[in-house]
Amino acid sequence: MRQALSVPPESVPSEVVQQLAEYFSILSEPMRLRILNFLRDDEKCVQELVEATQTSQANVSKHLKVMMQAGILSRRSEGTSAYYKVEDELIFELCNLVCDRLAARIEQQARHFRDFSLSARK
Repeated sequence: MRQALSVPPESVPSEVVQQLAEYFSILSEPMRLRILNFLRDDEKCVQELVEATQTSQANVSKHLKVMMQAGILSRRSEGTSAYYKVEDELIFELCNLVCDRLAARIEQQARHFRDFSLSARK
């Protein structure tokens, strides 16, 4: 069951819409989603993320910075190493909702293909 928005769409300030779009744009980058997945269970240092993603340290650091600025990640230093962890655990709920929706669509498409395949055999 969907909840109705409590504020009519025309009264939502453009700044709010812009911030929402920026937040979703952060999650539209596949490398950021991969990094989040690697950080799901525990904090990791940059080098661990470089090895896990098989990309450059500069690329990983760029994505970590974007997610830190958005408040999704936090950072701590230990000696010369920087460790990152997910600060906003709700990010996983959002990802789970989207994954569940995509899985349901794929399952529905698979049923259509099976139905088509069975009807073609008759």
